[in-house]
Amino acid sequence: ATEPARTGKYDKVYPKSGYFVCRGCDKPLYSYKSKYNSGSGWPAFDKCYKGTVDTISDRSHGWSRIEILCSNCGGHLGHVFKDGIHRSNHRHCVNSASIKYEDKEEESDMEEEILDLSKSTAKKKGQSKGDDTDNGCIVM
Repeated sequence: ATEPARTGKYDKVYPKSGYFVCRGCDKPLYSYKSKYNSGSGWPAFDKCYKGTVDTISDRSHGWSRIEILCSNCGGHLGHVFKDGIHRSNHRHCVNSASIKYEDKEEESDMEEEILDLSKSTAKKKGQSKGDDTDNGCIVM
């Protein structure tokens, strides 16, 4: 199951440098600059590194959301919502269990982007273990 609100390791962590990587494959996903306090109880980010996060429609639990996945390994990260209050109107609501913090210098090619939420970018149907209509969501 998704970690309960306000219990994740990175909910209240706001580093001054470094980045967050996928816990499954160590792919850099989020700059320290994108992390902010959304008040939701889960780590929130407004932008990701270019080409590192995929999106897929998630219609599970009786409502429509956009699931976010690591573009490298397909691991479930959480969901993205359009109610952000930081540098964009996006809030990547991420499970602490799906990321880890690296206190390292960002490389020069680590460019941030705002996700295009108008279409799914997952490489194939079922990347998130959903059915053929993209209704599924991996729950940790």
